[in-house]
Order: sequence, then structure tokens, then C-alpha cells
Amino acid sequence: MRRRARASRLLLAAALACLPLAARASDFRSVADSAAVLYDAPSTAANPLYVVSHDYPLEVIVNLESWAKVRDATGALSWIQKKDLTDQRTVLVTAASASVYARPDPTSPVAFVAVQNVVLELLESAPGGWLHVRLPGGPDGYVQIGAVWGA
Repeated sequence: MRRRARASRLLLAAALACLPLAARASDFRSVADSAAVLYDAPSTAANPLYVVSHDYPLEVIVNLESWAKVRDATGALSWIQKKDLTDQRTVLVTAASASVYARPDPTSPVAFVAVQNVVLELLESAPGGWLHVRLPGGPDGYVQIGAVWGA
């Protein structure tokens, strides 16, 4: 009986220790310059994999001194120099098209429609699964979180 109680306490302690990690929000950043190279290892001598454009959102998985391991919207993992990232938040439209509404309500007027792979500036999160976004240099509105990646 004592062994079972001790095992239960250890299991509970392990579960509680994991809570802060599970509750932690994802660390999303955007590409700062006009384009950045993603590599297969944290070195410019490594194999270049992709070139991503300005404002493309990336999820930071690992932070090193001058490199970050990132995940893109496809789920692919790669490395980028941290100097090529900015704290400005953007989201990528992953749906075929996404209606952006004047208010966080699907019955409100449509401000604009963004097509797949368009990058939107993330202004803030709104209740009920909505994001306040802006087309770079253009109008703003609210999009449902399921239509985009990077939030």
C-alpha cells in the first residue's frame, strides 16, 4: 500500500512539473529582412534548405546564442540566424481564403478577403478564437484563428 501511495505521489509530482511547460505559449517570431536562409544545422556552413521572405512567421523551438531552431507552417524544422528574426508578430493564411471581418463576429461586414499564403500583421488576440490582424500597409479586421498559422 505504501509503495502504491508513493508511486501516486511521484506521478502527481511529475504531472505538476510538466504543467508550466504545457501552459507556455508558443514563441512565434517573423523574418526581419527581405529574405532569410533556413539551414539544416546552426551554421552558415550547413546545407541551406529554404529562403523565406520578409515577415514570414516562424515558431522558435530552440534558442542558442546566435541561432534559433524554428518550425514553419508546414511543420518543417530548420535553423535560422537570430539576427534575421524580429519580435513583430505575423500570421500566415493557411485556408484557401480567409474572410477578415470588421468586428470579431461572422455576421459583421467583411473588411477584406486574404488568400492562402498571404502574411498578415498580428495586432492582438481577441476572445472567442479571433485575431485582430492588418494587411501590411492596408486595412485591419478580425480573422478566425483556424484560418491562419502563427498565433
